[in-house]
Parts: sequence; structure tokens; C-alpha cells
Amino acid sequence: MSMMEEFKTFALKGNVMDLAVGVIIGGAFGKIVDSLVQDVIMPVVGKLFGGLDFANHYIPLNGQGTQLTLIEAKKAGAVLAYGNFITIALNFVILAFVIFQMVRIINKLRGAAPPPAPADPENTLLLREIRDSLKK
Repeated sequence: MSMMEEFKTFALKGNVMDLAVGVIIGGAFGKIVDSLVQDVIMPVVGKLFGGLDFANHYIPLNGQGTQLTLIEAKKAGAVLAYGNFITIALNFVILAFVIFQMVRIINKLRGAAPPPAPADPENTLLLREIRDSLKK
């Protein structure tokens, strides 16, 4: 089998195509959740905490003050942008929760798998062996 044929077989497997679709949809969904966090949730959280804007919270590592915006501070030197980290961490938690809920719903729609048949007790197996031995 030539290398091109092997690649074609690999690339056209259902799992590879499902993965490609999942990655594309996941990227688009990630942008939606990112917008939800940055444009809807973080302003409300900031308002609850007295008008804080987490995106511009940072600690300058070059000794400059914190009166600059985060973009200006990054141009001036190294900064520890913990506010941006809080936003991204919250984004991850929300995305993970939404995906968890989606998986739960899909599992419910599929229906529960039938429980496995219970194993026979050991004494039943022994009695069957005795029965079979007596038949001989």
C-alpha cells in the first residue's frame, strides 16, 4: 500500500472527520463563551465589586506605577497581569461547565445503557457442575 493510500485511509476514517468538526465547532464556541465572559459576566462582577475592571489589574515588575492601562504598562515593561488571568480562568470554568451540561444532555438523550447481567453466584455454578457431572 502506498503512502498516499495509507494517508487517504487514515484521513477518511470517521474519527478523524469527527475530530476535525469538533475542533472547528469548539473554536467557534470558545469565542462565544469568551465574549460572554468579557462582555456580559465580567462587567457585572466588576460592578458588584465596586466598579473594578479586572482586565486592567496588574502588578508592574519594572517598578512603575499602576496608573497606566495594561496595554501601556506592557509597552513600558514586564507586568504580572493577574486580572487577565482571572478573566481567562473564569472563561475556562464557564466553558467547562457548559460542555459538561451538553455531555449530560447527550447522555440522557442516548438513554441509559442496559445494566450488565448479574454474575451467577458461585454456589449456582458449583451446582451446575455437579449436575453436568451426574449426567455423564
